[in-house]
Amino acid sequence: MSSGAEPSLAHKSVAGIRTAPTQDQSPATPHAPFRVTSSSYGSPSTLRAEDDFVLVEIGSRFVRVGFAGDSLPKATLSSGPEQGRRVGDFRAWQQNGSQSSVAESESESESGAWALEHEIWSFDLRQVDLGLFHDRLERTLREAFTRYLLIDSRPRKMGLVLDPSVPIPLLSAVLDTLFNNFHVPVVSLMSSPTMSAVAAGVRSALVIDMGWAETVVTSVYEYKEVKTTRSVRGGRVLHDALYKLLRGLLVGDEAPDKEAQSHAKRVVSFEECEDILCRLMWCRSSAFKPSQRQSSQLDTVREQDESESESESPHAGEVTAVPLQSTTPATTLPVPFDKLADVCDDSYFVPSASLCTFDDHELPLHHLVYHHLLHLPVDVRAVCMSRILFTGGCSGILGIRERLMDELTSMVERRGWVPVSGKGVEQLRANQKLRRADAHRSSVSPVAPSEGSNEDLELAPSETSATESLEDLIEAKIARNRPSSQSLHGQLRCIHSLGPWAGASLLCQLKIPAMAMIDRETWLQQGANGAVRPTEVDTKAQQRQSMGPGGLMRGVGGHHPSWTLGVWGAL
Repeated sequence: MSSGAEPSLAHKSVAGIRTAPTQDQSPATPHAPFRVTSSSYGSPSTLRAEDDFVLVEIGSRFVRVGFAGDSLPKATLSSGPEQGRRVGDFRAWQQNGSQSSVAESESESESGAWALEHEIWSFDLRQVDLGLFHDRLERTLREAFTRYLLIDSRPRKMGLVLDPSVPIPLLSAVLDTLFNNFHVPVVSLMSSPTMSAVAAGVRSALVIDMGWAETVVTSVYEYKEVKTTRSVRGGRVLHDALYKLLRGLLVGDEAPDKEAQSHAKRVVSFEECEDILCRLMWCRSSAFKPSQRQSSQLDTVREQDESESESESPHAGEVTAVPLQSTTPATTLPVPFDKLADVCDDSYFVPSASLCTFDDHELPLHHLVYHHLLHLPVDVRAVCMSRILFTGGCSGILGIRERLMDELTSMVERRGWVPVSGKGVEQLRANQKLRRADAHRSSVSPVAPSEGSNEDLELAPSETSATESLEDLIEAKIARNRPSSQSLHGQLRCIHSLGPWAGASLLCQLKIPAMAMIDRETWLQQGANGAVRPTEVDTKAQQRQSMGPGGLMRGVGGHHPSWTLGVWGAL
């Protein structure tokens, strides 16, 4: 029991509690009502805009757009006459709207005008209107941002995945579109072959890009592009050859003269010809079968009669019925599978012609890859030939990867890695006398031991055995505590890649800084002429970079006054 003299606890009295004014009561002093505004906490879109990293890949026919960290792009947009229609153009819904793309002369196919409307850009700048390309690219990106990515017009960091051979005028048009129309603060340039190697999980690879305009072979060694060779044998050549086959089956005139060809109209539309290419095109297997095949190149076991020859094609003699809607009238065309395989062989491999009939820019695919590997350094070749990647739309043709690997293996086993070839070399290899003389020289010892070195020869075995035993003990102890990791070298092997977009998405998600980064203010002030050459950039000073949240936002204009376009700026 506490006495009355003890002080009371410090409780608030009921009279000291101020009640809130009701509707009938008014506050003693006039003041603004208390409001909670969302601006004090910030908009959710602002936080999201700082975290988003938009990734764009621009190819010859398609534009892939998405966010960094995703395995697949959110949208894949194509370019064509349908995407270039103006407001109020309803020709596609008219009765004869499907015939609009067919009504053009066949003589335009030789100049590439038939496929020019379906391409985003062409590396031949003589046929490219940069202003029109600027408007089409802006329309495509704006449609992708508003309809598929669902983002507003707030500036966001962006990454570009491009072919290293893109000309500077096209690159300048792309950067002007991003900086002026979308107000991108920083653009990171990433190479397609290097990103394909990243997506495969390797540091070195031989990337074979079988695209629409051409086939490009690039050797990547430790994330650096060592050598690039290309050939015009791509999807465009295959598409034109398939159209000639369909026209011959429909009309019956496989080789019309030039005067009749200039006045003739196309019998099949571009879209239907491309659809047949994607669905039915296949490649015949090689006549050479390697004795030992890697696990990634195993043949599918197929039950067959014992009387059936092994060299016979599985689709020999088969015919498929192809419905055509763009012809006048609509018809169903029987197409033999053997002729489709002949079209693929003549477009990519040309087995009936000799190598001397081709220029350097039109080599068959297996010769292109072989000569590319032949001119590489020995250590780079040993690593890259065991990590062969296939990318591009035409690499999905049935059987074309197996055919290329078999042809390449046969050339290596037949010729080796000797850069000299011809009849004289073949005769020299077939000369038995020279072979016996070389074998006799290698068996004879070039230097005979002298008499004064007998004591050294007697002491050498004991010292050597002691040293070898000591090294063996140390190596055995190290091997027990060290995991054995042996990389494959010197063998032809094909591995799978997720594509350049997936590799760039992984790097951007990990906040790894790109070597070619362009700031908006620097580009608006200097343009493409302000970029220094790649050799003038100090790569050693850029090795120690922070991998924090601001890794990709390193100051290009402030901290690094010298900036570069990388491989795109090398003339």
